[in-house]
This record gives sequence, C-alpha cells and structure tokens, in this order.
Amino acid sequence: MFDHYKVPYPLVYNNINSAEFFSFTADLLRWNELKNDRSMPWKGEKDPYKIWLSEIILQQTRVEQGLSYYEKFVHHFPTITDLANADDEKVFKLWEGLGYYSRCKNLLATARIIAYEKQGVFPDKYKDIIQLKGIGPYTAAAIASFAFNEPHAVVDGNVQRVISRYFGINTPIDTTEGKKMYQQLADVLLDQENPAVYNQAIMDFGATVCKPQLPLCNECFLRNDCQALALNVVKSLPVKEKTLLKKQRFFHYFILQYEDGVYIHKRTDKDIWENLYEFILLESPVEYDLTQVKNQFAALIQHNVAEPLWSSKVFKQTLTHLTVYGQFHRYKINEPLKDLSAYECVSLDRLTVYPWPKLIQQFFQEKATLAQLF
Repeated sequence: MFDHYKVPYPLVYNNINSAEFFSFTADLLRWNELKNDRSMPWKGEKDPYKIWLSEIILQQTRVEQGLSYYEKFVHHFPTITDLANADDEKVFKLWEGLGYYSRCKNLLATARIIAYEKQGVFPDKYKDIIQLKGIGPYTAAAIASFAFNEPHAVVDGNVQRVISRYFGINTPIDTTEGKKMYQQLADVLLDQENPAVYNQAIMDFGATVCKPQLPLCNECFLRNDCQALALNVVKSLPVKEKTLLKKQRFFHYFILQYEDGVYIHKRTDKDIWENLYEFILLESPVEYDLTQVKNQFAALIQHNVAEPLWSSKVFKQTLTHLTVYGQFHRYKINEPLKDLSAYECVSLDRLTVYPWPKLIQQFFQEKATLAQLF
C-alpha cells in the first residue's frame, strides 16, 4: 500500500490513542525540565517584537548564522518603532548575507504597519498576527504562544521530524495531506496550559536530539516508544514526496568605471535580490555565451569607447530553487554614459555603503580591500 513512499512498514497514525499522546507530551516536558540546556538569546523572551524578529531571521537560516544578525538588529533597532523609522538601505545592509531578501522587505512593511497604524502595539491574538505581511502559520503560532501564551502549536521541520519518527508516520510532509496531518497531531499533543514551554521543548528536542543526521537515539528520553527506532527506519523519516529541480542562471556583471566612480543600480523588479545593488548586468541564456553578451554591452554603451581591463573567475551562489553563476568584467570609459538612467555613477569609496547580493560580496572578498580590487 505504501510502496510509493518506499517505507516498508504500516502507517500507525490511525491507531494512536490518547494515552500515547499524553505519554509523548509528558515525556517531552520531563526531558525539557531535566536535560534541555539549549541556550539562545531569544529563549524565554516575552517581547513580541523580539520574538517576531528572531523568527523572521531564522526562516531558511541556521541558528548559528542567524544569531549575530539578531543581535545586530536588536542593537540598532531596540524597538519596532526604531525599525519602522530606519532607512531601507540601512536595514538591507544589516541583512546583507542572510539571503531570502523578501523577508527583510516584509520585516520593514510589518514594522511600519504596527508602528504607524497600530500605535506601536504588536497584535496579541493569533488571528490578527497571521494577517501581518510575511507571517505564516508557524511564525504566528510562535509569537502567539511565546509572547501571549496562546495555545497554538508550532510546526516546523524539527517538529515534523520528531512526530514522524515517534509515531511512525510516513505521509510526506510536503503534501497537502501531510501538512494537515502534522498540524492536527501537533495541536493534539500541545500542552494547553503551557504552550510556550511545550513549543520550545519540541523544537529544541528536534534540533539537539532527534536531529536530521546522526540523531542521538541512544540518549533519547522517548526511545522506548519510538516507532521509527523500533522498526529501524529512523533514517527514512520524515518522508518528502517532491524533488526540487534547480534552475541555472548565468550573470555577466560589467564594472564600468568612469574617473573615480563605477555604475551601479538597485534591483527593483520582482526577481531575486530585490532592493539590493549590482553593477551593470547582462544575463546569458546559456552558459557563458560571452560573444553575445559583449555585443549587448557594446549596444548598451553606444559610441562610448570602453577599455577592457580584466575578467574575473566564475562565482557561484546556490539558492533554494536556483543556482546563479556570475562573472565580472571590468572596463574603463573616458566619457560618462548618456542614456543609462537606471544606473548611477558612485565613487569607489562608497561601494561598501550599499547592500549587495552574496554573489557580489564573494567577488569583493577576493581582495582584501576595494582599492586592491579596482
């Protein structure tokens, strides 16, 4: 019946009884009280602004990477009103390197809604929190439970993995049926009186014990009742049905220098890296068709004489759905461009002020200073 998912055991979800639910929750809370020593600066936080900030930063980001960004944001913007009043470029510069820049765009939008339309008061009900831009069911549940002790279960990858393994569930987590099932189970397992403690406990347990790779089964509080361990299928769970096929894009950046400045512009299209800056970009439809791109470049600068100086190696940035390859070509011109209104010529010493995609940051880091680079 389940050959499609390649997991050789029966689904037990329909056979779970209330005693098993109670046992899981009680054992998890006991583990949390006796063994959980995971420390994070936002753990136990009750300020909804800081909880929201940490959750947005940690979307698609490892805790180890997100920690320093959280501390920088709290330092520069102690309140949601401080964030709302900040210049976009300053906020995006602080976000630089985290990726998924739509998160930063939504962060600013929501901060301004709360600061200007809600008098700086964060909504205290799940149904209102989830209406805010960039906040989905998981983040809304986290804010509602941690800040306001509302009984809403969080369901992230850690939670799905723990539930899938403990109860032996092979329904794929990335299907409509699976998402609904895991949310229902999480809601049933939630400690209604202590939702904040329970939610933090199950996420910590998934991050430190029931890990994706090399889970600590021998040390696990729940090992005696874990279906995946009993059936020797820990590595098979949770199941994902879909395989993500990544596209490839090939970028040629032309660093066009006039006197002591270079031409840059802000990406404003609904595409990757919106609101970040870049040099003159020409995209090749196939892998580095440089001849075609150079013809486009010549048409772009029209009659201006451009002196080629050097080309870089190829740089690579991997995104969730996409791999971007980028090569940089430096040219020098003796006259300013006339018909390139989307670009501005900025001095070399101001380049570090602007927020750049990680791909361009990699290029900058090839040299110790921009002076060496140019």
